[in-house]
Amino acid sequence: MERRDRTTARTWPTGAPAGAGALLPSRLSWWPAFLDRLRDWARAEAGPGRLLPWTPVAFGTGIALYFAADHEPVAWVAAATAVVLGVAAVLLRRSRAFAPVLLIAALAAGFATAALKGERIAHPVLVAPVFAAELRGFVEVREERERSDRFVLRVTQMQAARAPALERVRLSVRKGTAPAVGSFVTLKARLQPPLQPLRPGSYDFARDLYFQGIAASGFVLGAIATAEPPQDAGWRLRYAAVMQGLRDAIDARIRASLGGDVRAIATALLTGKRDAISTPVNDAMFVSGLGHVLSISGYHMAVVAGVVFFALRALLAMVPRLTVTFPIKKAAAAAALAAAAFYLALSGAEVATQRSFLMTAVVLIAVMVDRRAITFRTLALAALIVLLIAPEALLHPSFQMSFAATLGLVALVQVGMPALFAKVDSSATARAALWGGREIALLLLASLVAGLATMPYGAYHFHRITPYGVLSNLVAMPVVSAIVMPAGMLGLAAMPFGLDAPFWRIMEIGIDWMIVVAQWVAALPGAVGRVTAFGVGPLLVASLGLVLIGLLRTPLRWGGLLGLIAAIGWAALTPQPEVLIAGDGKQVAVRGADGRLHLMQSGADAFRLKEWLAADADARPPDAASLRAGVSCDSDGCVTTLADGRLVALSLRPDGLADDCARAVLIVTAGQPPPGCAARTIGRDELQSNGAMALRRSAADPMQFVTEPARPSGSSRPWAAAAQTLDAAVSTGSSARRPAVDATPAPQDQAGDD
Repeated sequence: MERRDRTTARTWPTGAPAGAGALLPSRLSWWPAFLDRLRDWARAEAGPGRLLPWTPVAFGTGIALYFAADHEPVAWVAAATAVVLGVAAVLLRRSRAFAPVLLIAALAAGFATAALKGERIAHPVLVAPVFAAELRGFVEVREERERSDRFVLRVTQMQAARAPALERVRLSVRKGTAPAVGSFVTLKARLQPPLQPLRPGSYDFARDLYFQGIAASGFVLGAIATAEPPQDAGWRLRYAAVMQGLRDAIDARIRASLGGDVRAIATALLTGKRDAISTPVNDAMFVSGLGHVLSISGYHMAVVAGVVFFALRALLAMVPRLTVTFPIKKAAAAAALAAAAFYLALSGAEVATQRSFLMTAVVLIAVMVDRRAITFRTLALAALIVLLIAPEALLHPSFQMSFAATLGLVALVQVGMPALFAKVDSSATARAALWGGREIALLLLASLVAGLATMPYGAYHFHRITPYGVLSNLVAMPVVSAIVMPAGMLGLAAMPFGLDAPFWRIMEIGIDWMIVVAQWVAALPGAVGRVTAFGVGPLLVASLGLVLIGLLRTPLRWGGLLGLIAAIGWAALTPQPEVLIAGDGKQVAVRGADGRLHLMQSGADAFRLKEWLAADADARPPDAASLRAGVSCDSDGCVTTLADGRLVALSLRPDGLADDCARAVLIVTAGQPPPGCAARTIGRDELQSNGAMALRRSAADPMQFVTEPARPSGSSRPWAAAAQTLDAAVSTGSSARRPAVDATPAPQDQAGDD
């Protein structure tokens, strides 16, 4: 017998040994067919209607490129580029090049949108501490927190030495003393520059505040005086005052019936004021996977709109004539849309709430025009609108987690549910049993899909995952959906008539159950899934994987699974730093022989230390004695050892630098290091230039360090154009007495989820 090779037309004897060159064609005989199949899949993915969901992905990529730039781009050049590419996409709309050109144009449009937003909101930012500033202005926002209150002041007049004229500042005051929104006040305050990243790769609070128009934060010194405004506050401030007054009235009514964390959670669900929840309960909610309940987003908006829609439709259906002569379904959808809009305004219209309202609005409008509601186009349209209004939202955890969860749920509705819940012929009893099984399975699947979709972002931003999230959501969310939210809505409706108290009591029952479930799940073994910090690279790969799995329809989607696996491996292999250095040079954490961080410090900053420990997957509290184990301190400074026994020194006085140079391999000082020191020295100039730093062992020479700065060399963005001036901080930071209020960012400032 003979076997003929199709490529070479050469005949080989059967059974005769063939060389490698002979075996290669037969081994790759599947390759042409596989390439043909890949092309078929690619053509199917590029079919009609498949391009729109990818447009916000490209648009968001452009926004990400804007924030990755080393310096502020020229806005008009970015805008002109986007216009030219947009025109090119229109001209090529009938050619094969249309899809790639359109996506490139969307990318350029995202970049231009962010650049124009940065140009429009440009304002000065405080770069050095101001210890006595006299301020006059309007109160725009007021927030309640667990131990203090704070408010945003729109400054109309400012008197402070060596400080620019600031537009907005955020000030902390003692609990219960914050002025009302819309009032005009005069006060004295101690101001600090916006908080820079606490470590390389950590959340940039300064960037977040910059896009909110806030140039500094601080404390009020003394009493706050209310004065007659010199000018009209403007319609936006009057609107904010009305809505804040409404929130306060709702909170007062709830406070009359409820107290403690139950009252705080009830207020959070209805008005978005979630800052008064105690730390233990707040932590339990997030550890258990129920933290999404505290941030008004898709779930809450869906419940509000859904209850109004189905209740009104049922009431109208009770009139037989209306069911024939009046489109009751469309009327119910319009009423639900109005209720969702009111809920958006009442809750403060945060990014997650905006996205939820837009999604809900598109769904309800689709019902009113007899179109399919839950689609990827709906999600794409909502994403584009949110990013057009607030491009900075792309970097916020709430946006990332919210859209990731929604992407997973829409994919479940469009792809998973038709396959999993196909109807079967059976008896009435079997169908009833199957219905119940479907509901439970759907709840489990929704919780699982949303939890898995948001897991990369929770791990990146908060360094934790929720292993029991499906369990807690399965046990608690039916009660929240059936009792808590409907009772809250009925309470709001009954408030004008003074009949709301019973509904708050009903709401209390459900919230108590939710807290019990959260605390029970948080206490289970392994409930706190701690994850060490990793870079943005694994997060981007994981995001691409999720997008591929969610948006693709052919087997090409499983390439996204490979991306997720690669992201997990990349994140797991990220080396942890040997040394962490605070941006002001007052705290240094060194990894010792036990593999854990040991702290040297000249001033306590529990918030920074808590972030460092969380990024290291370290469960120790900031005041743990083991953090100081192996650290020796005197009046000149502190020393401790690396894992290999070499010394690291934190120098507090110039007198001790000579001895440190002779003994240590690394010296950190907030002052000026001496010339000719044999050790690696990090002093004032480097701290001002780089901010916080992480030092890792060099792969080429383990005895040397590779420095990773929070602010890369050469970068200059308006929210971090100049570092904090260390001279004032060094001379007054340790002796300046801090008022007894909490000015550190709350966990809710960092993120919410869906």
